[in-house]
Amino acid sequence: MRPFELTAPESVADAVASPGTFLAGGTTLVDLMKLNVMTPQRVLDINALPLRGIDTSDGLRIGALERMSDIAAHPGVYPVISRALLQSASQQLRNMASIGGNLLQRTRCGYFRDVNMPCNKRQPGSGCSAINGVNRMHAILGTSDSCVATHASDVAVAFVALDAEITLAGASGTRTVKLDDFYRVPGDTPDVENDLRPGELITEVVVPRLDWARRSTYVKVRDRQSYEFALASAAVALDIQDGQIADARVAAGGVATKPWRLTAVEEALRGRPATTQSFEDAASVAADGAKPLSHNSFKPALLRRTVVRALIEGSR
Repeated sequence: MRPFELTAPESVADAVASPGTFLAGGTTLVDLMKLNVMTPQRVLDINALPLRGIDTSDGLRIGALERMSDIAAHPGVYPVISRALLQSASQQLRNMASIGGNLLQRTRCGYFRDVNMPCNKRQPGSGCSAINGVNRMHAILGTSDSCVATHASDVAVAFVALDAEITLAGASGTRTVKLDDFYRVPGDTPDVENDLRPGELITEVVVPRLDWARRSTYVKVRDRQSYEFALASAAVALDIQDGQIADARVAAGGVATKPWRLTAVEEALRGRPATTQSFEDAASVAADGAKPLSHNSFKPALLRRTVVRALIEGSR
């Protein structure tokens, strides 16, 4: 780890006016600093800022500094969000990690984290080692010739499924962005991962009121039961009335370069009976457009099966 200056701004205004890299739980940043993947000269500890609180009076509002474990345990949080959080990392990390930091975490691609290997996300123009390398964990959706790294967050998948927005504070004021629009596919600029502008800070996550999201779930398929990233995951919320699917929200993780909203699956579900056959028919389009690599050709089928499993669980 290289030397750096540590300061602690006393207000959001001071934080966004100060050049540097924000530190909350530090569960991603500190790791990357130890690996010299990120080498900030100035780190701003924002833990004292008034960015906490969980409000469920009309939808869901979560302060960016709320810890993942506290959100998961809150009785007013939709099940799909709680389950995504509880299947993330380990209990110790969930006790430390902030929700804002989780949404901004960097990819877990091993080539990105190894400064001795070419990586366009870390060093633009150097190449993507994963495309012709070990790519079992990598993306099949939203990829490009420049990058195939997956987005690591579980709860971001749930938030995208529920049309969540984030509030951003910057030197020029605040703005609100839908999370699905905030994340970017790599294209020719994989180093630009999102729409965060210089100096901006996530202050709040806002999930619109969706009463029928009480019938929701998150299914994560991984190599081991805990402390492992997804090979495929699915966040599902279903509005079932008289045995028919009136509306649906579906998003996938572990298979794409950003949390991947499955709008074609949602459309295929609406108006259909809530049966296993309907779920299988809808999930058949989940991997449309996928571009498997040499080691992850199993992912399209795994994604389809994961979506079906989540739909079955979410319909109960």
